[in-house]
Amino acid sequence: MVQGMNRLDQTILTQMINKYPDLQNCIAQIEQAYAMLSQSYRNGGKLLLCGNGGSAADCEHITGELMKGFNSKRPLSAARKEQFANLFEDGAKLANQLQGALPAISLVSQTALISAVANDIDAEMIFAQQVYGYGRSGDVLIGLSTSGNSANVIQAMKVAKALGMGTIGMTGASGGKMLQFADVTIRVPWVHTPDIQERHLPIYHALCLGLEKEFFP
Repeated sequence: MVQGMNRLDQTILTQMINKYPDLQNCIAQIEQAYAMLSQSYRNGGKLLLCGNGGSAADCEHITGELMKGFNSKRPLSAARKEQFANLFEDGAKLANQLQGALPAISLVSQTALISAVANDIDAEMIFAQQVYGYGRSGDVLIGLSTSGNSANVIQAMKVAKALGMGTIGMTGASGGKMLQFADVTIRVPWVHTPDIQERHLPIYHALCLGLEKEFFP
C-alpha cells in the first residue's frame, strides 16, 4: 500500500521485541503503520488520534511525543532561527526554545466540542465530527480500542476513509469491527484490557522514536 518509504529503524524494533517478545507477530503491521505515517508527514500531512478511557490517555501521550522533542532536542534550522531573530527583539531566544514538531491532534481533548456533539447529535459522533473538520486526504487517523468495537472510534474511521485518509487501528487479539475499517490493524496477542494497553505503549513509542529519528536526524 505504501511504496518506497523509509522503514522503521530496525534497532528500535529489536529493542522493543527484546523487551516484549510477545509482540513478534505484530512486526509486519507495525512497519506498515510506520510507512503510512512517514509518507503522510513527508507529504505535509498530520495525524489525528482517538480512543476512550486509557486509550484516550494514550492519544494524549502519542501527541506529546510527536509535537516536541521526545528522545532528541529537535533544534530549529539555522535559517529558521535567523528568521525569528530578524523579526523580533527576543527572536533568538524564542527560536532556541522552540522544537521541531510532527503535527498530531488528540481528538479526546476538545471538551466543549465533545460535549456539544454528544448532547446535540450522538455520542458515537464525538470523534467522527472532528475527523470531518480536521481531516484531509493524505492525513492519518490512529484509533485505539482494546476491544476493536468502540462505536465512536469506528465512526471516526469511516469518516477518515471517506476523506481519503489512512487509518491505523491499535487493538487486541480479536481485532473486532475495527478490522473492517482500518488499513492497518495492529493486534497485540492479549484479550484483557490492561494487558492490551501495556503492549500498545511500546508499539507507539517505537513508532514515535522512528519518526523522530527520520525527520530530526
